[in-house]
Amino acid sequence: MTKQVFETTWGGRPLQVEVGQLAKQANGAVLVRYGETVVLSAVVASKEAKGTDFFPLTINYEEKMYAVGKIPGGFIKREGRPSTDATLTARLIDRPIRPMFAEGFRNEVQVTNTVMSVEQDCSPAMAAMLGSSLALSISDIPFEGPIAGVEVGRVNGEYILNPTVEQHESSDIDLTVAGTSEAINMVESGAQEVTEADMLGALMFGQEAIQELVAFEEEVAASCGKEKMDISLLQVDEDLQKAIYNNYYETMKTAVLTEEKLAREDEIENVKTIVKEAYEEQITALEEEASDHLAQEVNQIAEDLEKDVVRELITIDKIRPDGRKVDEIRALSSEVGLLPRAHGSGLFTRGQTQALSACTLAPLGEHQVIDGLGVEESKRFIHHYNFPKYSVGSTGRAGSPGRREIGHGALGERALSQIIPSEAEFPYTIRLVAEVLESNGSSSQASICAGTLALMDAGVPIKAPVAGIAMGLVSDGEKYTILTDIQGMEDHLGDMDFKVAGTKDGITALQMDIKIQGITEQILREALAQAKQARMEILQQLTSTIAQPKEELSPYAPKIEMMSIDPEKIKDVIGKGGDVINGIIDETSVKIDIDQEGNVSIASSDAEMIKKASGIIKDLTKEIKPGEVYLGKVVRIEKFGAFVNIAKGKDGLVHISQIAKERINKVEDVLHVGDEVLVKVTEIDKQGRINLSRKAMLKDDEKTDDKKDSKSTKE
Repeated sequence: MTKQVFETTWGGRPLQVEVGQLAKQANGAVLVRYGETVVLSAVVASKEAKGTDFFPLTINYEEKMYAVGKIPGGFIKREGRPSTDATLTARLIDRPIRPMFAEGFRNEVQVTNTVMSVEQDCSPAMAAMLGSSLALSISDIPFEGPIAGVEVGRVNGEYILNPTVEQHESSDIDLTVAGTSEAINMVESGAQEVTEADMLGALMFGQEAIQELVAFEEEVAASCGKEKMDISLLQVDEDLQKAIYNNYYETMKTAVLTEEKLAREDEIENVKTIVKEAYEEQITALEEEASDHLAQEVNQIAEDLEKDVVRELITIDKIRPDGRKVDEIRALSSEVGLLPRAHGSGLFTRGQTQALSACTLAPLGEHQVIDGLGVEESKRFIHHYNFPKYSVGSTGRAGSPGRREIGHGALGERALSQIIPSEAEFPYTIRLVAEVLESNGSSSQASICAGTLALMDAGVPIKAPVAGIAMGLVSDGEKYTILTDIQGMEDHLGDMDFKVAGTKDGITALQMDIKIQGITEQILREALAQAKQARMEILQQLTSTIAQPKEELSPYAPKIEMMSIDPEKIKDVIGKGGDVINGIIDETSVKIDIDQEGNVSIASSDAEMIKKASGIIKDLTKEIKPGEVYLGKVVRIEKFGAFVNIAKGKDGLVHISQIAKERINKVEDVLHVGDEVLVKVTEIDKQGRINLSRKAMLKDDEKTDDKKDSKSTKE
């Protein structure tokens, strides 16, 4: 294939797609140039279906540090495991693409996006999403796209497509929305307490831009797309399915309506076991390949039976597995102060979902350093999410967090970051860790509620409490039912996971994933309204437990004092090779952080040591002015005069002629090292040297040998 180039504009910036020159052995590959951002997207697929009960799709997003002219940090100096941002971006691309494959497709598909150049105002994540969709569209892989994604911001009430870095800073909405030309199928957003109507407006604004981008992709695919490969979809025998449904539908229905989660799971598994045992003799009588095929069919039909029973109960009978109404929240409870040594802690329980959040406060110097492709270099609010296997009553590998844990942690961080006080208001690095202790649906939103409790228990002056709720959807053609507070089964077997977090005044985070190819504006509007009603109910529960942040910090939290110094004086505090600041730290055992603007943070659990360190820094940075009077200490004697320390790191010279009213022969006739002496600043020369006078402080009738103004260490 010869190289083909396609051009358009996107958000006011040039977009160029190149096909046919690079990665020609992949099933499909495109080079996306968005401004000066360059991403290579390549897709490959196995020729045969995998024997799995799920679609094996993998999306990779590989950040190359040369893209921004950096060498990776650390000893090895090469890219290693994906950064948090890369992991989140891979998930962001996966979510709108996964629903666009046929039910029963089991061929392994791998999409690799390599970020090769980054212009900060032209999002590499959005370029990679476009490239992923285009590479699949022009390949022979049976992708039912294309899809596209855009970023939406809002500045001064005006929606902006793919905002620049500068626009991002002043935007009250940070939205990524993806979908097809007909409907939205993925949403990820943070916002500064915006209304449901404003968020819906942003979504619809994004959908219009998506339609234009999809039309461009369709032109590219029509020009150079390959013929799609023939595939075999995993399908079951209709007669076998009919027989199993006729015999076991009511039994499964009874099992599904068991109210308690673990008991319900046991009952459902019992029904599936009965189904499998009914065909066991028939399965064992067949040859190996046919036997395996029939066993797989029976297993699949048993799974489908559970799914269809649940969906029919919800859409037709409006009955949920645990007996709740469609807009009813499970029982709520909350508590604070469970962990005495943590700086703050909160426990939130909603039905059989429970999260414990612990808050840690630290000096600003403990902020997280970010070594990535973006403009952000550090952050002072961190939210982590852990999901141990015991939370769902199972065993499994315990190790570093996976994509799901990273994603849920980031969602909680996005929701809560909107209400974190500024550094000036609260000069601490803040870390929240959510431990999911029990899970039956929407543990990510429980972690947000627990995080709010922990922050208030820690005394963090948050702007307002935040609560989160997960909404679900079960649709059958034009009929659909929106569910409030979905449990695990409804999430697994339903069509949508729609998470909304916010305060009483508005939305702070929004996330939507769906298993169908898109949802309408009407469904979005209803889901947002239903979620708001639930959020208010949860907020009432949280504030009944702790109405406002505690006025005092935990006795185990570090105390921090902020002060500002002249940036020109920073060198005086640091000293040569850090000797001065290290001396202060050794003397007081405090932690000191200084930024380039001269903001100084002093942290310690001992308030007296903070005061002492603060005094030393004030002395070091004090601006000495002519005419000021100090009680200093003689630190050095020379033939021509005495050096007197008048402040920390500030020595001045009292010339021999300025020691006494009368002429003296030797400095030692009057002064000795260690004497305290009252002096006046007479001059600060161009080199910053301080000249002092003792004589100016003596009364006319005062004799030198009286030494009324000095105290000799030898006396």
